[in-house]
Amino acid sequence: MAAIPSAAAAAYQSISNIGGGAASAQVAPPASGTGSFTDFLTGAIKDSVQTMKSGEHLATQQVAGNANIVDVVNAVNSAEITLDTVVAVRDKVVQAYQSIMNMPI
Repeated sequence: MAAIPSAAAAAYQSISNIGGGAASAQVAPPASGTGSFTDFLTGAIKDSVQTMKSGEHLATQQVAGNANIVDVVNAVNSAEITLDTVVAVRDKVVQAYQSIMNMPI
């Protein structure tokens, strides 16, 4: 199954919008013919890290009594979804690597 980068970017963006608020990362699909898969992957990883940091920051602010609980729940939920997505992508990469290594020469 081949994944089209723009479709993957659209799926990532729709998942990141589930959390809503400031914690959601916006990934725009690259214009046709511009950018590379490496650039897309780097951007997605940076957005994932930023989403996780935002969730941690809001949770810390809530402990100090400086954040709205709804915003904290949304940010933590978004971070959880992002982590699940990253783990799923990692698992698929490992599975693809193992499939390639098991191919006969």
